[in-house]
Amino acid sequence: MRKEKSNEMQTAAPVYRFGPFELHSHNRTLKREGRTVGLSPKAFDVLVCLVRRQGALVSKSELLERVWPATYVSETSLTNAIVSLRKALGREAISTVSRHGYRFELPVEGEPGIQPDVYALFVRAKELTASLSIEGARQACELYWTCLAENPQFAPAWAWLGRTAYRLAKFTDRRESNLALAEAAFRRAFAIDPDLAVAHQFFTPLETDTGQAAKALARLLERAARHPEEPETFSGLVQVFRYCGLLSQSVEAHNRAVELDPAIVTSIAHTYFLKGDFAATLDWYEGRAGAYLDAAAWAALGEKRRAIALLRQRASISGLIAPLIHSLLAVLEDRHEEAIAIMDNNQAGPDPEALVYFARHYASIGAASRAIHVLREALDRGFVCPPATMEGDPWLRPLTRHADYATLRRAASQRIKEAESLVAASPCRAPGTSRLDAAGKSRERPATSSQPK
Repeated sequence: MRKEKSNEMQTAAPVYRFGPFELHSHNRTLKREGRTVGLSPKAFDVLVCLVRRQGALVSKSELLERVWPATYVSETSLTNAIVSLRKALGREAISTVSRHGYRFELPVEGEPGIQPDVYALFVRAKELTASLSIEGARQACELYWTCLAENPQFAPAWAWLGRTAYRLAKFTDRRESNLALAEAAFRRAFAIDPDLAVAHQFFTPLETDTGQAAKALARLLERAARHPEEPETFSGLVQVFRYCGLLSQSVEAHNRAVELDPAIVTSIAHTYFLKGDFAATLDWYEGRAGAYLDAAAWAALGEKRRAIALLRQRASISGLIAPLIHSLLAVLEDRHEEAIAIMDNNQAGPDPEALVYFARHYASIGAASRAIHVLREALDRGFVCPPATMEGDPWLRPLTRHADYATLRRAASQRIKEAESLVAASPCRAPGTSRLDAAGKSRERPATSSQPK
């Protein structure tokens, strides 16, 4: 494996483009406007690692392992390489994340084997996907198809097409066709590059939302064992652990992801909500484009008027989130029959996690049978609401007196045991304070108060 890592630097395909530079990895040269820029062999290898992961944090340990695979060196060697790269590229090209590693900041405008005009379309499509608008997602899909028509082996374009199609499946009426497209795109991405990090990252929500959380858990645990320095894998585990009812492990996965990349965004706010830590929910949810969860947390904290004000501001939001917003607002304004009608008419659409929020609404207004039914449906569709949540959440606690509660509790507990068995059998052992032990338990650290960016 060490020989493979050292040879990888020399066998990669031709050209990355960024700013005025071209990085020719096949003949190990860096050019600026046609002129060769002198770099030491190790500085060149560090640059290749950073450029390949543009925008992502690359840890010091990963760089040391990949660039000096068969030799023990101190961090001074890496620091010297970074200094020389900044002299060649400019100080702003590489940022330091204190005590963690480095991030390549220049936009990469080309990848090996991809024509520049095709890559420019790909970059534009990613920008449209990131805009989070439905129309932007539709335009992005068209651009990804254009890229793939020119280069059907462009694995990242397949992965981004899958991500965008799945967003359209969740937030538009054409669910089935877009879901089929997303699944096909991800299969194609994995067929071309089984180890493509973005494909693994983007595929996780599709798996969890379509009842395959256990499969996603096994996949990500195996990947974490092979890539223990990849923050995106642990970010995915935050969601997967929560879907499997393993809330403490979800927190540990978040801690590990943030340990690897302090700028990474995870779904930890939803985990804290299920744990009943509504203050932590607000800490991690604020700063984003708030929609539902912050209002639900304020309501759970007894700040009813504040929650109503937030929900009224968002009453015009459409798509998947709208029934959650409108039903919670109706609950808080004592329009109970209207709330029930909204939820009764929208249970088929939301992802299974959203059904738990509907169950809270039902339970809070005395519709216990409906709440139990919805929690059972969430379980059948792959989301485990832990007994600790059902018994600790004041909005759900009335359900514990329902005749069917004991059966639901046993079913949820069984699913949690099955997930714990998967963790126990996994080779994944996250290093440091976030380590998951063989029993599937975790040692939980206090959450940092930092806001996600």
